[in-house]
This record gives sequence, C-alpha cells and structure tokens, in this order.
Amino acid sequence: MTLLTAETYVFDAPSHLKIVAKRYTTPLSTHDVGGLTLLFTHGIGSHKEQWEPVIQHLFESQCTKDKSYRIREAWSFDWQNHGDAAVLNREALKLRPEGVSACQWSEAITDFVRSPRMKGHRIVGLGHSAGAATVLLTTKGMPSNDLPFVAMILIESTIVTREVFNEKREDRIPAVDFAVTATSTRRDTWPSREQALAYFKKRLPWGSWDPRVLQILVDHGLETLPSGEVSLKWDRKQEAISYSDVEPHFEGALHLGQICHTVPIHLMWGARKDFVPDFIRDSLSDATEGRIVASVTKVKNAGHLVSPALGQNI
Repeated sequence: MTLLTAETYVFDAPSHLKIVAKRYTTPLSTHDVGGLTLLFTHGIGSHKEQWEPVIQHLFESQCTKDKSYRIREAWSFDWQNHGDAAVLNREALKLRPEGVSACQWSEAITDFVRSPRMKGHRIVGLGHSAGAATVLLTTKGMPSNDLPFVAMILIESTIVTREVFNEKREDRIPAVDFAVTATSTRRDTWPSREQALAYFKKRLPWGSWDPRVLQILVDHGLETLPSGEVSLKWDRKQEAISYSDVEPHFEGALHLGQICHTVPIHLMWGARKDFVPDFIRDSLSDATEGRIVASVTKVKNAGHLVSPALGQNI
C-alpha cells in the first residue's frame, strides 16, 4: 500500500470564518511538479476525510501513468459548517442561523486556488453533490483564458438552471423540505464511537457505504463531548439549512455554460436515480443550451451517495 502523508491546514475565509483542509502526498509525488493537483469538495452532511479511500487508490494507480498525469498532491476541504471547520467556527456559526452558502465556501477555496501556494499547479477539481457547484464556482471572476483548472469532475451534481428548477418546482420542493426535516430531527449523539458505528451500520444511507468510509465518519466526523459521549462535529441545523440554499446551484449552471469551452467538464452519475432526477441530469449536458461536457459516466450499483457507498471503487 502506498504510504500517504496527510497534513492539516487552516485558512481564513470570508465572514470571519475558517476553512480546514488536508493535503495528501506520497514520498515520491511531490517530485512530480508537472503532475496534477486534485482538489476535492464534499456534499451536505459530509466532511473532507470521506475522500481518503479514493485518494489512496488514485495515488496507488500512478506508477503506470505518464508523468503529466501523475498526482502531485491532493487537497480536500471542509465546508465552513462541516467537519473540523465546524468545530473551529462553532461560536461564530451561532450568529449565523442562515448557515453558510456554497457560494461562500467557493469564495474561500478561490482564495486558496489564487494563492502563491498554487502558482503553477495543474488543478483538477472533484466535487460531489453541492460540492460540485462549489468547485465549479471557484473559477468565478477568473479570466477564461487563464484558469488554473485543467479539468473538473462533477459527481452526482445538484447544479440546475433556475428555469428547469421552476418548471419542476412542485416535484423538488417536497424533496428539499423532507431533507431539511429529516436532517433537523436526526440523531446526532451516542454513548460511544462503537455504538455510533453500530447505529450507522443498521440504517440507511450509512449501512450501504463502503466500510472504510463509514469507519472514517466515526473516526473523523465525530467528536468526544465532556460527558464522554460522542456527537457529530457539525450542527444538524446548519446542515439542514444547506438543502434550501438553491442559488449556488442556479449560478453553477450558468457558470458551467461559460467555462465548459475552456475546461473539460466530466459528469459522473450513479446508475440508481435516488436523488438527482433525469431532468437535472439531462439539463447539465444540454448542448443546445451551451453546456457542452467532455464525458458523462454512469456508475453501476450506485446512487446519489456514490462516493461514500463505493469508496475507492468509484
């Protein structure tokens, strides 16, 4: 198994919040200065470490690749109100009942992408669900002829045009309302990590996940309380309100049509349509509307939570 080194970084973000990221490298990868830098963003209710099985597998598959396609390093980011970032921002988030928009998350990552640290890097953005809009919007305001991204992979993206959303509003609003209600009332505290793991294993969606991703949730997504119990690191109300934040998805659809002529956009869908309906999937690759994508892939035996469900097998 390839030895991965993970380093944690904390960066300032707009609105006096912090974002937390992990940088993954191997003893050899940092010498591949012409290689790719992968940038991962997660969906609502997840955290940066969910990508670790995927990152591990990608690094392990490098030995046969041309140097220009090898991985130089990988970065995975927490949303400001998720994961370790939620812990750092806990007091500030109490003053933000409206939550943190995916647009605000993308602004923070944009600052990182534009920083001297990333100068000369060939970046591939990979975003899941709401994280797809986030990674796409990191290029907002950048000159189209000077984008640092060489490709983007949008996995089970929830990006949709305002027009398509409004046409299907009666179908989508109940789904959004259900997600908000279910998340707001979901259990988030357990007597121990072992009991939390047992709880997740018996319930959907967690019970269908790759066991490594589920263990990572227990190891990195939970924190120990003064009482000795364990709880999710993020506030479930902050998570819930994110589902009704649809503006970034509208903006993402507009932006996709602008940058797809410069940056290859690859769409990945689960073959099981349990969250993103056909009208959203079809609209994102509608060439008549100027949204021209480089590829569309369907993953067998997977639904919306394709990344946690399949782990490295994605």
